[in-house]
Amino acid sequence: MRQALGWLRRGAWGALAGAVLFSLPAAARDVAPHRAIYDLSLMQASKSSGVVDAKGQMLVELGDSCDGWTLDQRYRLTLTDTESDESLLVVTSSSWESKDGLGYRFFIRKLQDGDVTEEKRGRAQLPAPGAAGAAAFTQPDSFTVDLPAGTMFPTEHTLLLIRAAEQNQRFVSKKVFDGDSTEGPSEVTAAIGQATDAPAAGKPLLARRSWAMRLAYYKPDAAGAEPIYEVGMRLLDNGVAEALTLDYGDFVVRAKLREIESTKPDC
Repeated sequence: MRQALGWLRRGAWGALAGAVLFSLPAAARDVAPHRAIYDLSLMQASKSSGVVDAKGQMLVELGDSCDGWTLDQRYRLTLTDTESDESLLVVTSSSWESKDGLGYRFFIRKLQDGDVTEEKRGRAQLPAPGAAGAAAFTQPDSFTVDLPAGTMFPTEHTLLLIRAAEQNQRFVSKKVFDGDSTEGPSEVTAAIGQATDAPAAGKPLLARRSWAMRLAYYKPDAAGAEPIYEVGMRLLDNGVAEALTLDYGDFVVRAKLREIESTKPDC
């Protein structure tokens, strides 16, 4: 299970926002501010993973601060191995992203069995849409990472996926920086399925048009390598993610939406 915990510590955090662009025109669709709770459970695992059970919860809060988007996430997952030993992984993340897609601030903390294993804090800036920029970390140390031209931040990437889906694009590949990697942005490839019309009834947040998507996350400059992890989901046209699967290679965790509610802009 040590290998499984290593995979979890290394990634799959920015993808949960979602779970998850070039400059969009002013008329681009906004995402809906909301608070969602997902139940986590083991979907499948290979013998080599050493994992026989997984359970937990994930909280996602997407807020509108008028000039930007705030994203707060908390992920608690208990893994059980073949000897019935348990290990608890907790990841918390807070970020702010400007609505013009040029500014980003982040804080990420990871704990294993109550001990802090990682803390990352910093901010990133792009001088213009599509231009190269930089991310300045203040934790774990003070250093700067270059962001190549075309880098985008998580909420802007979600808006891009929605727009691409609406235009019937089936494949999108972009560099996305969420602060989790000190090496720079991840290469994220998305395969987009056919649209599903909005259901006739249900909660307003969920009664929306949607698309099945599969996102693969790669290390920076890892051409030809296997993805670090993959995320499957049904993405609604308001940015809400349903039917999430988190694929770490040797095991897959299902995230089932249990509760969701709209939140008001914080202006």
